[in-house]
Amino acid sequence: MQTILRIGTRGSPLALAQAHETQARLMAAHGMPAEAFEIVVISTSGDRIQDRPLSEAGGKGLFTKEIEEALLASRIDIAVHSSKDMPTQLPDGLELSAFLPREDARDAFIGKAAKTIADLPHGAKVGSSSLRRQALIRRMRPDLDVVMFRGNVQTRLRKLDEGVAAGTILAYAGLKRLGLDHVVTDLMPLAIFPPAPGQGAICIETRIGDGDVEKMLAAIHDAPTGQALACERAFLAALDGSCRTPIAGYAAIEAGTLSFAGLIISPDGTQSHTVELQGPAQDAARIGQEAARTVRAKAGEKFFDGWL
Repeated sequence: MQTILRIGTRGSPLALAQAHETQARLMAAHGMPAEAFEIVVISTSGDRIQDRPLSEAGGKGLFTKEIEEALLASRIDIAVHSSKDMPTQLPDGLELSAFLPREDARDAFIGKAAKTIADLPHGAKVGSSSLRRQALIRRMRPDLDVVMFRGNVQTRLRKLDEGVAAGTILAYAGLKRLGLDHVVTDLMPLAIFPPAPGQGAICIETRIGDGDVEKMLAAIHDAPTGQALACERAFLAALDGSCRTPIAGYAAIEAGTLSFAGLIISPDGTQSHTVELQGPAQDAARIGQEAARTVRAKAGEKFFDGWL
């Protein structure tokens, strides 16, 4: 059978799991066989650069650049991404057309020396490559030694086994999608350890105006996830969020009402400012923008100048 849709993705086990989930949902929605789809693996700069933090190497776009180039060149028809990896500004000609139903957005602690961050020995090493997670860990336990932990999920778990650190924090959603949720020793409450904007949600990027593809994706798009992400991405965009800015944000929708909680925090975890807003779900982007204005006014521009 002729391939109908080429799905572009990174080659990590988690990225492939997300691409296969997208394929399975499209097959079910349209009654199509697996042979109608081709999963195209694309190596990205973010995958290749392992010796330094992404914030020093160029930011979030390192996980999407090569895939988006393939999409613009029509070598693939859709691109499947982790929403939290997506820059707020997309290349001209591309858009986010669909979001799959969001998984659990919480962070998960995997501990070797203790089951929780609170129970770790004084001065224990905790590995993370996320500035947000590093800052939140330091806020909870200033005595801990937070070390850089790059690599895919399996690589980070291997580093734990090798004793590089006494614990690490990973997205619970990714562990669940990989069937690895059994390694979790503690789940971090949203109120104490808020997630990255977009965490737990798979997004699908397409070329603007590709009507046939958009019709196919409409059948698997989850509207509440799309609204929640519109709010979170608007919050991030209004704060000029990047890999250099420790920002958290989470939107939930119930009975048509969107509730958003956002946080900005200094890298050392000593200063933070929060915001909470509610409103109609259809006003998601406006709520995110208003939340950003509110928290920026609370913090003052000097706060941002100190750590951007």
